[in-house]
This record gives sequence, structure tokens and C-alpha cells, in this order.
Amino acid sequence: MQIQYTQSPAETAQMDTAALRDNFLLSGIMRPGEVTLTYSHYDRVVIGGAMPVGSALVLPLPEELKANYFLERRELGIINVGGKGQVLTDQGTYSLDKLECAYLGRGAKDVSFISVHVDDPAQFFLLSTPAHQAYPSRMMTKAEAAPVSLGDASTSNRRTIYKYIHLDGIASCQLVMGLTVLEPGSVWNSVPPHTHTRRMEVYFYFDVQPEHRVMHFMGHPQQTRHLVMSDREAVISPPWSMHFGVGTANYGFIWAMAGENQEFTDMDPQPIATLR
Repeated sequence: MQIQYTQSPAETAQMDTAALRDNFLLSGIMRPGEVTLTYSHYDRVVIGGAMPVGSALVLPLPEELKANYFLERRELGIINVGGKGQVLTDQGTYSLDKLECAYLGRGAKDVSFISVHVDDPAQFFLLSTPAHQAYPSRMMTKAEAAPVSLGDASTSNRRTIYKYIHLDGIASCQLVMGLTVLEPGSVWNSVPPHTHTRRMEVYFYFDVQPEHRVMHFMGHPQQTRHLVMSDREAVISPPWSMHFGVGTANYGFIWAMAGENQEFTDMDPQPIATLR
């Protein structure tokens, strides 16, 4: 399991492109026939991907967790961005189409992943946080997420938001998770830019065509930085960092948060005109 350490605004302000990518960008999350995991010291989240091809993939137990099984002291959010797949546990099996979500509460065991069709494998994005209480494991479809359309074509940010794990959705200890899909002709995400000191966030970009890229903006609002991101890459956003982005074409992204507040609307806007 890869380990990612925390960085302060002062350290980040001195980083060049390579250093920014080394400290905040996660590539190679979806690898055929593998489970990949990264442990971040921001709120001790584990970020990962599972892409089963053929046989089932078992959620491994990294030695660094010092646990008897992965979810002994953790909870796990899972969103599928590939073909139809299944998440198997001792508590039940959850069948997920593309853009659907499963939540596994503390105590779930024997977690594995399979694809229904080998030629169209599932691609499960994983975000795990420490958990002090066991909430019921369950799944949610796109329709059950009550998708909401926001934005406007005139500002190139017409988008649909699916909220899965949050105060009014799937209950969890501290995990908040969902996704956003931009319509053709729209490219801006998370406008207005914002921070939320009470929680960190991970963005996982998907359905970015090979010839296109997403420019993800991060950093202190008066000391901005950017990362050029490809399909199926993730970026770690520290609690002090603002975050928003623009693509060269429309795309989708998963947003996953951990911290002390689970209110989706809890954010501190950073008006565009104030950024530097």
C-alpha cells in the first residue's frame, strides 16, 4: 500500500510540477486484475480501485492497518465507473451498474469484487475512512440518489449531481461520497471554488477521453496551483486547499470526503475574483 503524507500551504507553495504530482496526484488506480490502495495521512483515508477481470478480486489486508481484517475499524464507500459488477461480503452481495454505489459498514468481512462481463469489466473506486460505529451496509442506485441538475449552459457548467453517502442518504460515521456528471458542452466543476477546513476531499476523474485532459486547480486561494489530469486519476485535496477544475471536454468525477462534518453544503466559498 502506497503512503501519502500531509503537506502544509507553505510547503506546497514551493513545489514544482513534479513535486505537486508526487504529493497530491494518484495515477494507475484502475489496473486490470488488481486492487490498488493508497493510505493518506489526511484523515487517514484509504483511496483505491478494484478492476476484476475473470476471477474475483479480494480486498487485501495491508500490514500497515494492523488489523485482523480490512473493515475491523473502518467503513468503505464503493462507486462503479465501469461495466456491471458485484461486491460480495459476509453481509450480502451488492450488484452495481455504472455510477451506482455500495457502502460497507464497520465489521463487514470477506470483501471481494467481480465483473459480470469479462469484456466490459467493472471498475470500482474505493474510499475508506476510520469508523467508531457500525452502520448498516447497503447499496443505492442512480435513481435512488435523487439526481439533481445544476448550473447553466451559459457558464459551461450544466451538470447532474448524485449524492449517495451523506446525512440524508446512506448513513456513515464520517464518509461523504457521490459523483457529478457534466453535460456535453459543459466543462467547469465545483464553481464557485471552495474550501472546507472541517474535512479533506478526493476527486476521481472518469470518462475523460484519451485526447482530453482536466485542469484541476488547488492550493491556498491566494497561492493557487494546478494539475493536468487524465482519465481515471485522482487528486487529494487538503482541508486548507480550494478545489475546482475545467476540462477540454465534458467528463465525470467522484467526490469523496472525510472529516468532522457530513453536511454536503458545508463549504467556505472562495469567489473567483478573489483568487490569486
